[in-house]
Amino acid sequence: MRYHKLSSELFTENRKKFTERLKPKSMAIFTSNDAYPTSADAHLPFKQHSDILYLSGADQEESILVLFPDAHKKELRQVLFLKETNDLIAVWEGAKYSKEEAFEISGIQTVFWLTDFDRVFHEMAVNSERIYMNGNEHLRAHVDTELRHDRMNKWIKETYPAHEFERSQPLLHKVRGTKSEKEIEVLRMAAAVTKKGYERVLRFLKPGVWEYELEAEFMHEFLVNRSRGFAYTPIIAAGGNANVLHYI
Repeated sequence: MRYHKLSSELFTENRKKFTERLKPKSMAIFTSNDAYPTSADAHLPFKQHSDILYLSGADQEESILVLFPDAHKKELRQVLFLKETNDLIAVWEGAKYSKEEAFEISGIQTVFWLTDFDRVFHEMAVNSERIYMNGNEHLRAHVDTELRHDRMNKWIKETYPAHEFERSQPLLHKVRGTKSEKEIEVLRMAAAVTKKGYERVLRFLKPGVWEYELEAEFMHEFLVNRSRGFAYTPIIAAGGNANVLHYI
């Protein structure tokens, strides 16, 4: 693994903070982002949905997290579903999580392959009264593509129409808005890497250097410090390029 492994305790605490806010006999479901195709058999670099990452640490496509704190069976209170891997997938797409690795990362003891999802989810759903569903509710979000969680939400409503439905986002906004000591430590690690990036750029900066060269210096420092890349695409602009409004 390129980047430093975070403690599963962080994700366990995050799940606890979230599930404490659920109404009784409620379950919540979170999906990974899609892996987007480009052409032929190629895909864009995968970027995980921040909510399932926050709650489980699972940084892999085709992952599903289901939380049901009031489940009669203790093993069904936190369940992670993953794409089953094999030797061919490992060669062509890279290594995927084993069930043991998923537990080490997330702290979730119950891990199923995706092929078991319909059966296990049904057992959980029939013992619940409401389902919390996730979505992109950012004020400035403008998405024309039907996302993975959109398809999941549609399937749940069609399959379990008698259930009550709630939104996860209002709860997540409150939970994620307050950082724990473990989260603050991770943010400090990220800030330290960012500081190194700025220092590298300042040493490299001189008249005649192009913007893309500065971006390359930033990226080099981030990667060499075991980061996957930028949290936000950097704005490196000079002259007329700096007149474009960004992130407003």
